[in-house]
Amino acid sequence: MPNWRISGALAAADVRAALGVNEQAAGPDAWAFTGAPGPALAAALGETTLPDGSRLIGAENPDLAAALAAEIRVNPAVAGQRLEALIAAAAARMRAQTDPLPPDGGLLPPPDPGNVTLIRRRQPYAGFFTVEEHRLTHLRHDGAPTPPIDRSVFLSGDAVVVLPWDVARDRVMVIDQFRAAPAARGDHQPWLVETIAGRIDGVDNPEDTARREALEEAGLTLGRLVAGPNCYPSPGAVGEYLYTFIGAADLPDDAAGLGGLESEAEDIRTHILPRAELTRMALDGVIRNGPLVMLALWLECSQTRVRAALAG
Repeated sequence: MPNWRISGALAAADVRAALGVNEQAAGPDAWAFTGAPGPALAAALGETTLPDGSRLIGAENPDLAAALAAEIRVNPAVAGQRLEALIAAAAARMRAQTDPLPPDGGLLPPPDPGNVTLIRRRQPYAGFFTVEEHRLTHLRHDGAPTPPIDRSVFLSGDAVVVLPWDVARDRVMVIDQFRAAPAARGDHQPWLVETIAGRIDGVDNPEDTARREALEEAGLTLGRLVAGPNCYPSPGAVGEYLYTFIGAADLPDDAAGLGGLESEAEDIRTHILPRAELTRMALDGVIRNGPLVMLALWLECSQTRVRAALAG
């Protein structure tokens, strides 16, 4: 079994305890252990093999290590069981801070870390998803700070949606599957027409996630990807951020079928539609999945540019 060492932010005593790393000191700012959670940490943060054969984790990506340590400290009691989710959450927070912002023409306040002050952050629920309660203040439009306010946010990590488009045949692929959220609302039709979509795991990038999900859900190998508009689909309460793509695909008549991963209890059916039919369905309200409505109408408006980009 490999002998791992962690250093930097992950070697702090409270973080080690949350991760179950309680073995022996291996020198200044380093801690040695064997077994879990070594593989997951190494896959996310990278590892360096030391002269004694042990593997050092945390030195190659100290910023992500620090972000992960911060996530662990929010709810240390469940950190060991939710390490993969915490790595994804840390990576999402780093993307949120480093992704370039589109120009807003002065409609929004200039970004500044001092615009929002977080007073307290806690997680009353942490399972596959998390619910966080934040007490914070932020600057008002008149420049004065708000009094402390409480806000609850549903966090599910960043995700990708991708619409496969066969440019030559001018047809697209969509899917339908059961969705628990409409069922929980009491909707009498909890199956929705959607795009291919999936969570960004760990430190994966959005483009690789789009290709992986197309293969898992529809058996498709995508060609070029063109980025669409990225967005928060429901920012009043949900912290999910979506990266959207149009993906070049070969969609003959027999491309539709059944897909999804049995290990994730996915039951997905794929459909081939003329692109014009998808636009009509979006305009007529037939499609009730917000990201697909947005991407279908964006493609309708941008088809000439996207067609050229996909052709290379």
